[in-house]
Amino acid sequence: MLTSIAKLLLAPVLLKQGRTVRKTTPRLPEPDGDREGHITGISDLPILRVLILGDSAGAGVGVPTQEQALSGQLIQQLQRAFPGRELTWCLWAKNGDTTAMALTKLHLREAQEFDVVVTSLGVNDVTGNVAPYRFRRQQQALIDLLRERFGARHIILTAVPPMHLFPALPQPLRWFLGRQASRLTKELDTIAAVNDGCEVLDVSFPVEPGVMAEDGFHPGEKGYPLWAEAVTRKIIEAKL
Repeated sequence: MLTSIAKLLLAPVLLKQGRTVRKTTPRLPEPDGDREGHITGISDLPILRVLILGDSAGAGVGVPTQEQALSGQLIQQLQRAFPGRELTWCLWAKNGDTTAMALTKLHLREAQEFDVVVTSLGVNDVTGNVAPYRFRRQQQALIDLLRERFGARHIILTAVPPMHLFPALPQPLRWFLGRQASRLTKELDTIAAVNDGCEVLDVSFPVEPGVMAEDGFHPGEKGYPLWAEAVTRKIIEAKL
């Protein structure tokens, strides 16, 4: 209720600030590098098949190469956690994607098997003013598809970032988007509670230079390793 009232009362200010942020925020490219790979194993452990699915953060915006981004950092940490284990990985993420867009693209992919899926979705749903109930339905549809068509054994839903702390956002826009982000993360919590093998990962790294990219929106060179470390811990705990 409070968010709806604030949206109505602050609409002119929020719209003006939103336009200004879009004009003044640096547009960082997606990093260069491989988006899939295979690492031959020598251990007796079964192959671990990993998918990263999502938006610009999942795609690694904020660093120059995929090796420094979530995908590269995650594979490096998994190799340290499971020495000699065979790994395959795919990165299906695109700058600007909402949950609905990721779901549509996923329907177009050929079926294959993944043991663990890490999602990074929600920021564009916030900025696109997607209603919480719609976000919940779309996320559930995404989980269902990952289970049925891609055999996902474990799904890690990355929480929507704390946008009320994003330095690139002025007030009251920062407060408003932060409220929306919190609401969508609560929807993720609700979804995870009713889906076995599904959990929400809240990556609580400091929103400061170096950890964040220069645009003030994405993880930076120090942020992606922290995210990858948190994901790795979840995979270890899941005993995949």
